[in-house]
Amino acid sequence: MELSRERLLDTYRTMRTIRSFEQTLNELSQAGRVPGFLHLYAGEEAVAAGVCATLGADDYVTSTHRGHGHSIAKGVDLNAMMAEIFGKRSGVCKGKGGSMHIADLGKGMLGANGIVGGGIPLAIGAALSAKVRKTGSVAVAFFGDGATNQGAFHESVNIASILKLPVVFVIENNGYGEATPVAYHVNIPDLAARAVSYGIPGVVVEGMDFFDVFDKARAAVERARRGEGPTLMECKTYRYFGHYVGDPLTYRTKEEGEKVRATRDPLDAFEKRVVSSGKVTTSELRAADDQVARAIAEAVKFAEASPAPELADLLTDVYVQYSA
Repeated sequence: MELSRERLLDTYRTMRTIRSFEQTLNELSQAGRVPGFLHLYAGEEAVAAGVCATLGADDYVTSTHRGHGHSIAKGVDLNAMMAEIFGKRSGVCKGKGGSMHIADLGKGMLGANGIVGGGIPLAIGAALSAKVRKTGSVAVAFFGDGATNQGAFHESVNIASILKLPVVFVIENNGYGEATPVAYHVNIPDLAARAVSYGIPGVVVEGMDFFDVFDKARAAVERARRGEGPTLMECKTYRYFGHYVGDPLTYRTKEEGEKVRATRDPLDAFEKRVVSSGKVTTSELRAADDQVARAIAEAVKFAEASPAPELADLLTDVYVQYSA
């Protein structure tokens, strides 16, 4: 599928926004200006952008502890996201969720999740609801390679297969489950091969290439929307930062990361392809960079100026409130 100039520029802005958002957060966290734990998505931009580019406003995604990229790609407001990470009242979850629990139901973002594999059953619920209500919506579950060893993954894929639910399972295989290499915790070269035991398609994707992600995600989403059931996509990607901000990265070499950045960077690969095609110019991409930089700076300014939650906020947005 050929993408228009406008779509290509929108895609680049999405990926650049994810990269800049994460780099900025890393700097803010290291400077002690952001509270709490952060897990950064830089390096994996093509997966979130490629999959979400195939979705509509009425489709759903569920995320992971590393969820900023999915949130941005699904259209969650940058100011509200940054304020949430700062723990401010103007945050998308009123400062109560923080980095690992960003959610915006109005955008179909059903939530990041601090539990490994915790978002997968939520996507099943959304897909079942869409099927029963005949809305035509599709749910996408993003999760890491480590989550494929969780019972929730196998139970969810089995149910989705049996009921032919409109869901796409997206494994973001970045090579490590926290500090454990994938080859150590899984005895198969491709995690997508697990799909065969559930009778659904399993697709291996070059997760650093937006166009490969987009093409294969589009086929999976269209299959789901036609009522033909789920697909398991394994996007082979790489996270530039550690498992968390401050991770000493003793389990992989500096040379490994530098080689990936030099040879497989998703933004560089995208730029080379679209510029060589003549559809987008280098100057247009640099203008997009400037636009993104301004938006990120504005988001930080908004977050820092926003008020903190008040004591009374503890008693709002809760399922059960006890009173003597």
